[in-house]
Amino acid sequence: MDTKAVFTTLYSVCEENATFFSGGAKGSQGDAARRLVDVMNLIQEHTRSLEPVICGFASVYHHFDFDPHIPANGYRSLVKVVRCCILHIIQKGRYITANRRSIFFRATHNAGEMEAYCNALCQLRALLYLAQRMLHDNKHGNLFFQDESGLSESFVREYSTMHKGCFYGRCLGFQFTPAIRPCLQTIAIGLVAFGENYRRHQSGIGVAASSFFTSGKYAIDPELRGAEFERITQNLDVHFWKTFWNITETEVLSSLASMTSAQVKVNRALSVPPVPFDLPLAGNHRASVTIPPPSAHIGTAPIQMRLISYDLREGQDSETLLSLSRSEGGAISLSLGLKTKRIPSSPCLLIHFHGGGFVAQTSKSHEPYLKSWSQDLGVPILSVDYSLAPEAPFPRALEECFYAYCWALRNHHLLGWTGEKVCLVGDSAGGNLSVTTSMRAAAFGVRMPDGIVAVYPATLLTAYASPSRLLTLMDPLLPLSVLSRCLSAYTGRCVCTQVEKVSTLSLVRKDTALLFRDLRQGASNWIHSLLDSNRASPSPTTAGKAPLGHSREFPLGFEPLRTEQPAEMRMKSSPVVKDPFCSPLLAPDSMLKGLPPVHIVACALDPMLDDSVMFAKRLRSIDQPVTLCVVDDLPHGFLSLLQLSRETREAANICMERIRTVFTQVDTPPEPRKHRKLERTDRCVSASSGDTGPLIVCPMEEVELTAGKETRIVDGEVLVDVAAKNKTDADGIGP
Repeated sequence: MDTKAVFTTLYSVCEENATFFSGGAKGSQGDAARRLVDVMNLIQEHTRSLEPVICGFASVYHHFDFDPHIPANGYRSLVKVVRCCILHIIQKGRYITANRRSIFFRATHNAGEMEAYCNALCQLRALLYLAQRMLHDNKHGNLFFQDESGLSESFVREYSTMHKGCFYGRCLGFQFTPAIRPCLQTIAIGLVAFGENYRRHQSGIGVAASSFFTSGKYAIDPELRGAEFERITQNLDVHFWKTFWNITETEVLSSLASMTSAQVKVNRALSVPPVPFDLPLAGNHRASVTIPPPSAHIGTAPIQMRLISYDLREGQDSETLLSLSRSEGGAISLSLGLKTKRIPSSPCLLIHFHGGGFVAQTSKSHEPYLKSWSQDLGVPILSVDYSLAPEAPFPRALEECFYAYCWALRNHHLLGWTGEKVCLVGDSAGGNLSVTTSMRAAAFGVRMPDGIVAVYPATLLTAYASPSRLLTLMDPLLPLSVLSRCLSAYTGRCVCTQVEKVSTLSLVRKDTALLFRDLRQGASNWIHSLLDSNRASPSPTTAGKAPLGHSREFPLGFEPLRTEQPAEMRMKSSPVVKDPFCSPLLAPDSMLKGLPPVHIVACALDPMLDDSVMFAKRLRSIDQPVTLCVVDDLPHGFLSLLQLSRETREAANICMERIRTVFTQVDTPPEPRKHRKLERTDRCVSASSGDTGPLIVCPMEEVELTAGKETRIVDGEVLVDVAAKNKTDADGIGP
């Protein structure tokens, strides 16, 4: 279905339903029927204005792709999200058409559904207008407006005042694959319930109990959930996010995750003393350089790491390594038996830097996919638990990651590694650290890694505007206000005051009286939540709108919905963000030319997609080996959602295959590899309905269509049978 057909279908569905309910037809239900008529007409109004804008983007956004075979950039993503929203409206409109005469038809519920998507469409219309200005003001082919005044400042100002709750209620995660939406909904309900009880002076178990009792009202009232989600993301500081994200580090949840992940022979937490040592120079092995221990901000301290190995290899049970083991939960983290067979050292080592916005999580919350990789790749993995911001801002994490990398080179015999090949891999913040650690290795003149695999990396930590960053308005995992707080913490500009941090299990040992007090208070909160659930939540359709002409960013006569609680967004950033070791996208060519082959795996719907696309372009422009693979329909952080769906598992396997490429083909381009059901991104219609797995944008020679279909390649184009071809878009979304 092409773009013209999508709009035509929408107009037809809305007009037909509006006519039915406005004519007083049998089955219409008073006020609900009038609401349905109004929302159908408003949807048509928004769509008529959007149609020429989308067609305009479709004619030019190919200029911003990495190459013709990888159609991905922020402009395409925005158009895809709008199309996805329209397809949802068509689907719900058709449901209304088919069921409106039934005695079981709930007109009020369906009116609420359509109003929610109408509000989302209104806000998406505003985002496309902002993207239009970016397209006009940016340099040709550049996705970032590299100035923190003007356009970037306007974007932050608009974000802080625009209503966002509609994207966190009924429409939560509508742009992602259906398999992942229940998980996102659970995270959102847990977040708002946790946020409601976060600042209360209770024991940890009391916070958990209260959150459990109060979560019910957010599950049954999506509008209330959306409003509370917006309040939390705009008002609570980085310490709240650190506490919430670290829930996965608790013993209960980590044990559950461990039970469902691969069982490994070695899973050992290490604490390496901060002592200087020498490493030979890469260009002259007779000379050496001293590697100093990390010292920024918090002084010298042991560097924390985790060694994971599916098999017990030589050196991994040595007395020297055992002396470096640290306890976890009162016991040494070992998975060894007396009769465990030791096998020879591996020629390859994977060094991993975890994500978490530079402020949260450790290797423990990333164990599930690391264990799987260790089993499937047959290599040991060393994951670095670097110090976190805001207590340890830049460059502390980079210093520790570089020190850990050099320590692994020097002590390969302890890790079950021969010292031959090493790959750095990181996701999100860890992707940034994997690149900057390699840059630091080049600066010191020591051996470079054989390759880098950066998964949805952050390569530009400034407040520069880009089309993909407009997605922060609706992203449930990376709202702009949260992202900016994390980056401010990492760059040393965190001005939030330290609040009393509450951990769900940290105070479990409080006496019985406190426990019963907290449970009693939790039950009281639950009762109040039920009484409050009937309160009318603020409706986005009646949310305060600025007077017409309030903003110069939008055409006369249009204004997006505005929030009642504007976010406190500070535009001015620290000069640190422009440091090449902080924002590698801004590094001069001379620093990037020394990098090893870089393999980037990004997400088409990730607010940080443009970071990956532009960084890949930078590397290619200086003839550095680089590959870019873009996974569709999955959110930022899909590695942490590995076990939730087939789509996330397939995407994680792509990352693993990129690592395998580093280990097997260091000096030559990667061989074409095949994915199951990997097709072009222009299959967004079928993807939105859940017919396919994740859509992977890879070079065409790497694409394998569904088994059993005839394929052939003509002039670089993959041709399929007529049935498959009819599923692709004809509006230029593909290359």
